Amino acid sequence: MTPPRMLPSRAADPFEEAKNLFLEGLDCLERGRFEDAEQCFLSSLALQPGRISTLINLTATRLELSRPKEALVLADEVLAAEKDNIDAWFHRGTALGLLDRNQEALASFEKVIAIDDSLAEPWLRHAQVLQSLKQPEQALASYDRALAIDPTLAQAWSNRGGILQELRRLDEAAQSFREAIRHGADPELTGYYLASAGAAPAPGSAPPGYVRSLFDDYAEQFDEHLVKVLRYRGHTALAGRLEALHPGRFVSALDLGCGTGLFGTLLKSKTDRLTGVDLSRQMLGKARSLGIYERLEEAEIVQFLLTGDETFDLVAASDVFIYLGDLGPLFEGVRRVMEPGGIFCFSAEVARPDAGDFELLPSLRYAHSEAYIRRVAEQHSFDVASVVQGAIREDQRQAITGMYAYLRLR
Repeated sequence: MTPPRMLPSRAADPFEEAKNLFLEGLDCLERGRFEDAEQCFLSSLALQPGRISTLINLTATRLELSRPKEALVLADEVLAAEKDNIDAWFHRGTALGLLDRNQEALASFEKVIAIDDSLAEPWLRHAQVLQSLKQPEQALASYDRALAIDPTLAQAWSNRGGILQELRRLDEAAQSFREAIRHGADPELTGYYLASAGAAPAPGSAPPGYVRSLFDDYAEQFDEHLVKVLRYRGHTALAGRLEALHPGRFVSALDLGCGTGLFGTLLKSKTDRLTGVDLSRQMLGKARSLGIYERLEEAEIVQFLLTGDETFDLVAASDVFIYLGDLGPLFEGVRRVMEPGGIFCFSAEVARPDAGDFELLPSLRYAHSEAYIRRVAEQHSFDVASVVQGAIREDQRQAITGMYAYLRLR
């Protein structure tokens, strides 16, 4: 049966319709439905152009959608109408920070603070920008202002701890990390930070999410920063000694934690087939552009080793052990995928003599003892062909001692 045809209703009042769309947009924004929120705010603005509250929330929505350029345009539109609009200045600073225009972002947050210095969030953002600008002491002062207003800001406690750790004020750093955990920070990640400050037992490895996020963010400047700033030389030293152990070519090599392919470019000339595995999608994108890998996998390396179906006569890991403390699972995985007689080579930082098997340093890197490396190798049927100590990189202009190990599977 066909339903009766409804008579057309009287046109809705534009102001009321715009208001309803605005409220619906707010609800979507709060629920994390950012695309729907954007459409509601745009529809509301079509009915009531230039409405400040709608523009402000549209700006916030576009920041959530990772579109800072568009958010910046909207913030400036609001400020052209209301020069002291605190929300617009705040969103403007956030957008500029996302665009790496940090000096301008700092000025925007300083404008917010000048209008009202009693809000915690602007002090937090002010501190984060100062930290990005390598001004740790000034950033600390701003984190302290934020926490004086709102002591429950877990992110402020965590970032404050990171600065104190870099300044080697480890007891204060540990206390900040404890406060961060108490106020809801990720217990695994912040517990890792706490351990690196010497205030908790070191976990067996760095949290995968930390490693992935670190290198996704680092991908664009990774090679230049690692080689030119940190004077990293581990990859060249590690590759250089392979010739003496294996003068011919390898059939199939695995580059563990391949990153952007920095080490892979040196391995390619030594093998017929090169496979790379890494947690970071952004780093793998860089590696893929080199065209040197027959196969690239986005995976946690131990999981890859324990579940993969390909075998190799060379497994190499340059600057990977700094994210692993307990090496047993990794060695078990390498033994599983390695052809008898194959070579496993890697670099590692050297632990202090009294540190035991391994330690988590304030730099957030693991270091290992040579005795531990030799013991784990023996446990997993590897003969030690060579272990050579030498500089790996610099940290605050100080050479970091490492070791280059070459093992052969029995």
